[in-house]
Amino acid sequence: MSGFSPESLGLGEAGLPLLRDLIHERVGLYYDNGRCELLAERVAPLVLESGFQSFLDFYYLLKYDEHAESAWQRLMDALSVQETYFWREIDQIQALATRILPVLAATGRPVRIWSVPCASGEEPLTIAMALEEQGWFERVAIEIYASDGSPAAIAKARTGQYRERAFRALPPALREKYFVRAGDLETPVCSLKARVKSWSVVNLMNAAAVSASANAHAIFCRNAFIYFSRESVRRVVSTFAESMLTPGYLFVGASESLLQVSDRFVLQQVDGAFVYVKA
Repeated sequence: MSGFSPESLGLGEAGLPLLRDLIHERVGLYYDNGRCELLAERVAPLVLESGFQSFLDFYYLLKYDEHAESAWQRLMDALSVQETYFWREIDQIQALATRILPVLAATGRPVRIWSVPCASGEEPLTIAMALEEQGWFERVAIEIYASDGSPAAIAKARTGQYRERAFRALPPALREKYFVRAGDLETPVCSLKARVKSWSVVNLMNAAAVSASANAHAIFCRNAFIYFSRESVRRVVSTFAESMLTPGYLFVGASESLLQVSDRFVLQQVDGAFVYVKA
């Protein structure tokens, strides 16, 4: 919203820095001084919906009210960035399908893959399509799990209804093979949707919840850390390292780097894709 100011909605800025720091502490998202206006823009409607007149009142609700869970859920929905699409950054997924899966299949154990944040489901379904195209589901037991911090995103993923914009990078042949049109929406065929074992809400700063899901050979945590502080990234990656199976592979976004954050993973290039391998 161009030119947005809290005052335009009758809200003062008092309490906004406290709210920013609480959000950083609880969910990892960090809004520096240059992005506080964006935070105010996204949170202001929630403040008003809660019947408050200031960010400080909303801060007190989130921090001290024992019944604030629903407010936190609405906040995560408001702050989450749901810009994604099928076949995004496919080079990493193809590296998993062609080079890494043979290594994991050789262990003789089920292969576990976790997509987090999965937004509305395009990434885990893309992983499933890529592995299906390589015939892996007939050769080895594969379990794909998907999580996001936004309850609304997970609800959309479970529904599995996608508009044209989600298909802008998906090859037409795969779209025809794996999706069924119903009006202006398309849904994945049942066999594809069944490849994702579960959809769950997980806060990446909740070490216990992350540990329970990070017991995986491959974790796709892409385009989340660009919104986190370095310390938040360090905490999440440390939990990943403690919980991941060996061999373990961590995929982050093209603009993200762990080189100055953690020594628990070694950066490798696999068929042109960059992958962090558990040390």
